[in-house]
Amino acid sequence: MTLLEDLQFRGLTNQVTDEQGLAELLKEESVKLYCGFDPTGDSLHIGHLITIITLRRFQLAGHKPYPLVGGATGLIGDPSGKSAERTLNEQNVVEHFSDKIKAQLERFLDFEGEHGATLVNNYDWIGQMTVIDFLRDTGKHFGVNYMLAKESVESRIQSGISFTEFSYQILQSLDFYYLHKNHGVKLQIGGSDQWGNITAGLELIRRMYGTEEGSREPAFGFTIPLVTKADGQKFGKTEGGAIWLDPEKTSPYEFYQFLLNTDDTDVVKFLKFFTFLSQEDINQLETEVAERPHERAAQRRLAEELTAFVHGDTALQQAVNITNALFGKGDLKELSAEEVLQGFKDVPSFHVEAEEIELIDLLLDSGIAPSKRQAREDIKNGAIYINGERCQDLDKAVGKNEKLDNAFTILRRGKKKFFLIKW
Repeated sequence: MTLLEDLQFRGLTNQVTDEQGLAELLKEESVKLYCGFDPTGDSLHIGHLITIITLRRFQLAGHKPYPLVGGATGLIGDPSGKSAERTLNEQNVVEHFSDKIKAQLERFLDFEGEHGATLVNNYDWIGQMTVIDFLRDTGKHFGVNYMLAKESVESRIQSGISFTEFSYQILQSLDFYYLHKNHGVKLQIGGSDQWGNITAGLELIRRMYGTEEGSREPAFGFTIPLVTKADGQKFGKTEGGAIWLDPEKTSPYEFYQFLLNTDDTDVVKFLKFFTFLSQEDINQLETEVAERPHERAAQRRLAEELTAFVHGDTALQQAVNITNALFGKGDLKELSAEEVLQGFKDVPSFHVEAEEIELIDLLLDSGIAPSKRQAREDIKNGAIYINGERCQDLDKAVGKNEKLDNAFTILRRGKKKFFLIKW
C-alpha cells in the first residue's frame, strides 16, 4: 500500500491540487513538505495532532517534514474559521508561545538521520522585510478580487475584516514560496480550512517564477479533514475547555480518560486518524466494536496508542494505574503521589497540619459532613471509605498508616464523592 493509499484508507485525504502528480512525485523522491502552526497559545491541543501525525506518516514513508512555527503570522492572526477579529498578542508573548510550541513539535518528529525534520520559524524571513519590500515584491502578485474570493475572507466581509487579517493569506503564501525556493519544499499540508491559504501559496510560487518554463520545480497542496465527532461537535473540546498536549494543562490521565470515553460511532474513525495501527488491526477492532461494544477494546487501544505517543510509556502506565484504581480492580494504596495528584486534580481537597486526626473531626473540618451527627451516621452506615476501604469505626484516627506516599489520603463518601486530604 502506498502512502497516499494509506492516507485514503484512513480518511485523511480531503483535497489535493494534483493527486496523480503528487503520487508520482512521492514515488520518485524523498519529498520535503511543511505544515504551519501559529503560536496563538502556549500549547498545541489535541486537534493539532492530526496534522502532526500526518507529518510523521510522511516521515516514516521516507519524506522530510519542515514543521513551521508562525512567529510572524502569529502576530497577525489567521481569519480562517473565525467569525470575528482575533485579539493581537504582543511580540514577547508570541515569542514565548513559539518557544513552547517548538519544544512540543520536537517530541513528535525525528530530527536526526536522512529524513530528519527541520524546524523553521517564519519570523526569520518575514520579520526582516520592510513594508516596501512586502508590497513591491510580494503584494503586487495578489489581485484584490482573487483575495476576496477566498472563503476565509468572503465569510468575514459582512461582519468585517481588518487589513491586518486580510493580508494573512499573503504572508502564508510567502512562507510556501520561501521554503520552496530556499529549501526545496514541494508540498504544504494543513486542515481543510487552510485550502485557500495553500492554493494562494501555489499561485504566488507560479507568479514569482514567471513564465520561464523549466525554471520551477512542482509544488502541491494537500488538506486533511477537520476532525469532528458524530454529533457534529469539534473534536477536543470539552466542558472544561480544550484537551492540551502540555501535561501541565491537561494531565496524561485526563488525556487518557478523554480518549477512553470516545463514542462507539467515532472510535474507528479516530483509530484511523490518530494511530499507526495497521489496516488489519483497525478492522479487527472495528469488529470488536460491532460484536462486543461493552468491552470497549477499541477505546482502550485508542487511549493507549495516543497517550503513549504524546506523553510516553511511563505517563501511559500512570494513567492506566489511576484508571484501574478508580474504576477497576486496582488498589488506591498502590498509587504514587504523582498519580494521586493527576487522578484527583479536580476533587475537593483539605490540608491537615496535625500528624493524626480523628475521622469524625476530619469529615467535619473538611466539609465532607455538615455535622458530627451526620459524620457518625455516614460512618455507621458504611458510606465512608479511606483509600478505597470502607471504615465503620467511630473511633478511627487517621494518621501515618493512611498516608499514600506519605503525602495524601483519599476519602470517599458514597459511590462517587471523592475528597483529597493533603498532609
